[in-house]
Amino acid sequence: MSMKYKLETAKAFGAKRSLRAGVKRFVPLIVPERAYIAVAVAAMLVSSGATLVGPMIVGRAVDTYIRLKDSHGLLLSALLLLAVYLVGIVGSYTQILTMGGVGRRVLYSVRNVLFAKLLDLPLAFFTENKAGDLISRVNSDTDKLNQFVAQALMQFVSSLFLMTGVAVFVLSLNFRLGIAALLPAIGVFAVTKASSAWVKRRNMRSMQTLGGLSAEVQESLQNFKVIVAFNRLDYFQRKFKTANDTNYTASVSAGYANNIFMPMYGFAHNLAMLLVLAYGITLIGASETTAGLLIGFLLYVNNFYGPMRQLATVWSSYQLALAALDRISEVLALESDMPVLAAGPPENSDVLEFRKVHFQYPGGKEVLHDITLELQKGSVYALVGPTGGGKTTTASLMARLYDPTAGSILLDGRDIRSVPPAERARKIGVIPQEPFLFTGTVRDNIVYGNEDHANCTAAQLAEILEESNLSSLLTRFSEGLETKVTSSGSSISLGQKQLIAFMRATLRSPELLILDEATANIDTVTEQLLEEILAKLPPETTKVIIAHRLNTIDKVDQIFFVNSGAIALAGSMEHALEMLLHEKRAS
Repeated sequence: MSMKYKLETAKAFGAKRSLRAGVKRFVPLIVPERAYIAVAVAAMLVSSGATLVGPMIVGRAVDTYIRLKDSHGLLLSALLLLAVYLVGIVGSYTQILTMGGVGRRVLYSVRNVLFAKLLDLPLAFFTENKAGDLISRVNSDTDKLNQFVAQALMQFVSSLFLMTGVAVFVLSLNFRLGIAALLPAIGVFAVTKASSAWVKRRNMRSMQTLGGLSAEVQESLQNFKVIVAFNRLDYFQRKFKTANDTNYTASVSAGYANNIFMPMYGFAHNLAMLLVLAYGITLIGASETTAGLLIGFLLYVNNFYGPMRQLATVWSSYQLALAALDRISEVLALESDMPVLAAGPPENSDVLEFRKVHFQYPGGKEVLHDITLELQKGSVYALVGPTGGGKTTTASLMARLYDPTAGSILLDGRDIRSVPPAERARKIGVIPQEPFLFTGTVRDNIVYGNEDHANCTAAQLAEILEESNLSSLLTRFSEGLETKVTSSGSSISLGQKQLIAFMRATLRSPELLILDEATANIDTVTEQLLEEILAKLPPETTKVIIAHRLNTIDKVDQIFFVNSGAIALAGSMEHALEMLLHEKRAS
């Protein structure tokens, strides 16, 4: 493979690079919401403006109307202050309501984009990463991003805007008193900036361990039948406890990092109030300021350090969102190393050809070495060999589940990489060792991905199955086409799962049909029935059979022996048996 797909966010992204890359990918998701964001920004400006104007009205009322005992002017000032604060409340409510909708829609878009990217990645990605961690990225990480957008983003911007406005106001009203008010904030900002990378690392670690915990739960539940059969509940309980302990430690560390700023901001607030009050009284005594101005200053200090204390809470959400964005961006940054190339003219009439093919899994040894073989239309081939010899890998390359690390594979005379996925799926049918079913009915599963038959009525589908000699297989299911199945397959036997996979593949009438131990869990009578169905497929259908039991391949045209990276023509079944026995004696 030309690319490694192991997700390791801490190694793959630096803090600055991840922020730039994350924002670059995140902006297109927000662009459709720009009208709503503009409304939210306008509402935020109204709310913040009301907060900034309030202390000025109070200070003016104290210095003018209270000092002169003008009750009418004081009443008008009170009504004006009430109107300003009511406008601010409306603006704040509008901002919260608007950004809540933006957050939910962005969450919807991010999850769609992230899941679409997962579907675009090759099989190697899923073999190198645990499903639990991927689920955590799609569900938990995107939700943290949503919480920041919906609840914290505009509050974050509003707090910064309000603090900037207050700083401008206090410095313009009385520069020396303004410096006294802002001095504690300078120290707080310095400490916050210096510790931001440390806080982000703690949150990243917490989210990574949560993904590991999800992976452990997913693995245990998926294999619960095996766990019970081998009475290894204690083993998986210990594994879960280890993952849970790791996540607990990381979560506590992240919580400590996120909340360490709250008391510091509170102390800065109280210190600023003390400095302004002490210095303000000194200035009043020197007749350099007024009581109304000092009261207004104290209100401005509250309006400056109040948002700063809110930032302590917002900062936690911000750091979580950055860590989540890193993990999401890491997936979005991946590109498939299995592109569709430009199609060229067919080079031959072979249904499939390997030309000097080499293959190895990422981080592993070479599984296939310099393989060359040709499959003719309408012929039946068998791949035999010891377990682990490379048979299933060869079949996976035929179906382009992987690309070779060197050499090329041709389908109908064209480079298989130039064949669009939809066309390749029509041409190649695969019955894997462990067939996967989707929750639904037998009907849903056998027409899955089959555009020709997906919209057929039950009667039409039954007629098609009859014409394809597949209707006899439905008698193995209690309710025929409407038999309920689940993705776990717990409602039916493994043999029935293989029958569904068999019908799903053969119903397409593919040009190349790959059967990977397709009858391993099927009784002898049903196996003979399947052989009859295969024999009635169109004569141009090429069949590749992978089997451990040599009696299942007694009617094939050619037998290939696959082992130790090589594929050799076995000639006859007797010769294949001799090669297999020799390999077992040698091992």
